[in-house]
Amino acid sequence: MSANSAETARRSAAGLHRAVTLLGELTLRGAAALRNGVEILGGVALLMGDVLRRSASAFFSRKSKLNRTALIDQMVRVGVRGIPIVMLVQIFIGIILALQMAPVLQQYGQLDRVADIIGIAIFRELGPLISAILLSGFAGASIAAELGAMVEGEEIKAMRAFALDPIRFLVAPRVWATVVMLTALTIIADVIGVFGGWLTSTMVLNVDSHNYINATRAALTHRDFLTGLVKAGVFGALISLIACYQGLNVTGGAEGVGRATTATVVKSIVALIATDCVFTAVFYALGW
Repeated sequence: MSANSAETARRSAAGLHRAVTLLGELTLRGAAALRNGVEILGGVALLMGDVLRRSASAFFSRKSKLNRTALIDQMVRVGVRGIPIVMLVQIFIGIILALQMAPVLQQYGQLDRVADIIGIAIFRELGPLISAILLSGFAGASIAAELGAMVEGEEIKAMRAFALDPIRFLVAPRVWATVVMLTALTIIADVIGVFGGWLTSTMVLNVDSHNYINATRAALTHRDFLTGLVKAGVFGALISLIACYQGLNVTGGAEGVGRATTATVVKSIVALIATDCVFTAVFYALGW
C-alpha cells in the first residue's frame, strides 16, 4: 500500500507540475500577445497623428503640399481596380440573403419584407464591412509589401537622407486614397447588393418588382446610408494605417516582407470586425 501511495503521489505531483507549466506558458503567451497588440495600437495611433499633422500642414501651407500624382495613382490602384471584385461579391451577398430569408418569411406570409432585410443589412453592415475585408486582402497587403520592400531596399533611408518625408510622400497619399475610395466602393457595393436581392426576389421568389422597390425605399433612411459611409471611412483609415505600419517596420528581408503582408491582412480583418462591433453598439445605444 505504501508503494502504491507513493506512486499515486508521484503521479499527482507530475500532473500538477504539467498543469502549472501549461498555465505559465499560456500566461506568457497571452502577455506577449497583449503587449504586441498594445504596441501595434500605439504605433498605428502615432502614425495616424503624423498623417494628420502632415495633411494639415499641406492644407495650410503651399510649401508642403501632398503629392497629387501619388494620391491619384493610389486611388486608381486601391479603388478603381477593386470595383469588379466588390461588385461580384456584393451581388452574391444580395442573392444569398434573399434565398436564406425567403423560407422564414414565407412561413409568416411576409415574403415582400425580404426587401427591408436586404436593404438595411447591406447599407448598414455588409456593404462597408465586406468591401473593407476585400480591400484589406488586395490593397492592404499590396501597401505593406510595397513599403516593406522599400524599407529592405533602403529606399526609405535614402528619402530621409535627401530630406524627403516618407510620411508625407508615401503614407499620407495611401491613407487618404484608401479612405476616399473605400467610401466610394461602399456606395457601389450598396447598390449592387440591393440589385442582387431584387434580381433574386423578382426572378426566383416571384416578388413583384414594384413592391420590392417601394419596400426598399420605405425601409431605408438617410441614417442607414450615412452610418455605412462613416464606417467605410474609418475602415479605410484602419486598413491603410495598419498596412503602412506593418510595411514600415519590416525586418528580416524577403521573409519579413511576407510576414508583414500576412500580418496586415489578419490584423486588418480583426480590427475591422472589432470596430464594426463598437460602431453597432454605439448606434444601437443612440437609437440609430
